[in-house]
This record gives sequence, C-alpha cells and structure tokens, in this order.
Amino acid sequence: MSKALQPHPDRALPAGPARDVARRIHAATKDLPLLCLHGHVDIGLFASDAPFGNPAELLVVPDHYVTRMLVSQGVAPDALGLPRRDGRRTAEPREIWRAFCANWHLFLGTPSRYWLEHEFAEVLGLTTHPSAETADELYDQIMARLAEPEFRPRALLDRFNIELISTTDAATDDLAQHAALAADLPGRVVPTFRPDAVVHVDRDGWPGLIEQLGALADVDTSTYDGYLEALRHRRQAFVAAGARATDHGHLSAAAVPLTDAEASRIYTGALKGDVTAADAAAFAGHMLYQSAVMSAEDGLVMQLHPGVLRDHDPAIFATYGPDQGHDIPVATEFTRSLRPLLERFGHAEGFRLVLFTVDETVYSRELAPLAGVYPAVRLGAPWWFLDSPDGMRRFRELVTETAGFYNMSGFVDDTRAYLSIPARHDLARRIDAGYLANLVVQHRLDEDNAVEVARALAYDLAKDTYLS
Repeated sequence: MSKALQPHPDRALPAGPARDVARRIHAATKDLPLLCLHGHVDIGLFASDAPFGNPAELLVVPDHYVTRMLVSQGVAPDALGLPRRDGRRTAEPREIWRAFCANWHLFLGTPSRYWLEHEFAEVLGLTTHPSAETADELYDQIMARLAEPEFRPRALLDRFNIELISTTDAATDDLAQHAALAADLPGRVVPTFRPDAVVHVDRDGWPGLIEQLGALADVDTSTYDGYLEALRHRRQAFVAAGARATDHGHLSAAAVPLTDAEASRIYTGALKGDVTAADAAAFAGHMLYQSAVMSAEDGLVMQLHPGVLRDHDPAIFATYGPDQGHDIPVATEFTRSLRPLLERFGHAEGFRLVLFTVDETVYSRELAPLAGVYPAVRLGAPWWFLDSPDGMRRFRELVTETAGFYNMSGFVDDTRAYLSIPARHDLARRIDAGYLANLVVQHRLDEDNAVEVARALAYDLAKDTYLS
C-alpha cells in the first residue's frame, strides 16, 4: 500500500509551548495576498495562457532543485529531459516522470520535498506519494487536472492569490508579450530589467547583443556613451511596461566606478573582441555602479544577488547550455565592495538596494550592519540554496538583532517553478510564525506585536520596498 499524501497542518511550526502561539500567528498571515517580485516565471505562460503540457515539463525538467538532486545520485541528465544545445530530444515525458517518482526518497529532508508535497496535495489534489509503483497513476491524474480550465496559468493567479508577479527579462527583450498581456491583466504581471548579458563584455556573443540593444533603443551603441544612452532607453521602456525593479546576478558585489576614459577603452576593445578577464570584471563592477546611478534617476529598485559561480561543470555547459543547475555558491564580500555605491546613494532619497546572498557567513557580519545603517538598503529574503526551513530560521536569528524586522524586503520568492509559489510563501510564513512565537513565549515580544511583524514580513514590507 502506498503511503497517503497528507501534509501535516503544523508542518514547519515549532514544537513545545510556542506551537499554539505560532498557529495563531500563521493564521493571521496565511491568507494574505502574494507579492512575487523576485520571480523568474516565463512571461510566455501568461501571454499564451495555454494548458501546461505534462507533469514532467511542469514539475521536473525546469526545476533545478529537482534535477540537480537526481543528477547527484547518478541519474543521467538525458533521462531527465534537460534540453540539449543541439535540440535533440532525450527522453519521453512519462519516462522522465517515472525516473523522478522512483527516486522520490532522495528529497527527504530537503525544501523540495516540502514544496512538492504542498503542490501535489493542495494544488493538484493528489493523495498518494510518488513511487515507482504509483508513477503512471499519478501521471494520468495530473494530466487530467491540467486539462481543466482552472489550471490555466492566468486562472492560477487568482487561485494562488497572487496580487502581483514579476518576470525576469533581458535588456534586449522587446517586451511584446508584456504589451499583449497588459490589455487582459493590467498591472498584474510586470517585467524586471536584467542587464547581466549586456554588461559582461567577455561573454560569447556580446557584440551581437549590443547591436540588438542599440536597435531596440534606436541608439548608436558603437560608443560607450551610446551604450549608456541605450540602457537608459531600455529601462524607460521597462518602466512604461510596469517594471518595479532591476535584477543583477554578478559573481562579485563590487560596484566600483571607472573613469569615463577607462570604461570607454574597455568597451571599445570588447566590441572588437579584445578584452581581458580583468578588464571584463572591472567593467562589470563599473556597470553595477552605473546601474545604481540609473536607479536613482528612474526609481527602479535595484536587486543584487552575487556570489554564485555559474556553470561549474564545463561538460554540462557544453552539452546542455547555461542555467542547468550546475551553479555553486562562493564566498562573497559586501562591505568594501559596496562602499563606493553606498557613499553616493546609501542615503539618497528614492533609491533602494535589496541585497540577497547565498553566503550566510555574511548575514551578521556584513549584511545586517549595512541594512542597519543605510536607509537605502533592505535585506532580501533567504535565496536559492537558503530558502529552506533551517536556512530561513538562521537568517532571522543572525540579522534581526542588528537590522530589526523593518529593514527587510519581505518574502518575494525566487523561482521559475510556477506551481511552487504558494508553497514557498506558506513555508516562509510558517518559519516566521515560529520564530516570532519563540520570542513571545520568552516574553521578548507581545503576541500582538508578533502578529503585526508577521504581516509585515509576509506582505507589507514587500509592498513598501517595491511599490511605494
């Protein structure tokens, strides 16, 4: 007999005397709307509003938390349907799903298990755990669900109680899908400006992207000054489309300006394919600073999440391309790296910098003190490898005493896995309820204050950070 799938109503809440308090705090936040302003869901889902294809394409192939765990245990990437650069199809959807279900036990103890159980039980209405024996039965049940009108992407916005969701869009995206969607869902799905591809001058194909950037902006980008003008034009197009933020995924947090002459030299050389690694790194740091200059001008919230060495496995990168889950965190320094930026903009009215990290060693040493002194800085929620139950608890424990609660961005999630969004917000709200409940039973916080803070962390602070 397969074990029934029944997520416990007290899951992730604390044990002992704090549990009853945590239940009451969670009850006060669990039905608040979701603000999903650090997301990566494909705009194409909402623009087309087509039914989801199948369980494998929805729940396995695009979820790097899932695929990296399976690959780590010897499951071949081809067996998981990772798209190859050459376009060759590697596995049938039902085969991919069977491989996932047969290895369901690998996710014990991980946040993926929590999110997926929530998705299966509360979104898809499943009652049986995945296994080799139940794989085909579950596949057919999910396929039947996905054929129902209420499982279309736009309908799920209402079902999930998503008030606002952002996508992540390249500087060279023409935003046509956003424009088409705006007529049907005005102000509900907005773009986020991500310029990474056009500021890292040593990436393959960079000159072609700069040409495309210039064409979209109708600006001559053969000069550094033209390049800056084109970026400003594109940012204005994003603002007009409803964008609230920018998103920067640099390896380093360094935001150190160059002279105009030096920046122009590197830029001009890069257009000719003549650029060193040192020059590329310097230019990226310079453009991070220039992005702050532009955010101070146009009001877009600047989100920075450095410290991940992308595409760690060159063989995976060569066969399957970038962003296939083989990304590994590295130690990250913020204090000296951000000093030039914060010297100029840390107290600037209207400028907002949200800092994310996957290096939790900097929580109490660097990030909390920075947020605790500069009005412009907010701390983003635990991100990527750290948006887990214990990771979120450690975050609260390490930053709150220095930065307080109100120097946070609130929970805004960080996922391309659409169906996991309610589960991620629910887990964050449960963890915060537990943290606050422990303060209540220790008589360090009144319960009324705890409920007020919980609502702020779940909703109010995100609204204040991104929408005020």
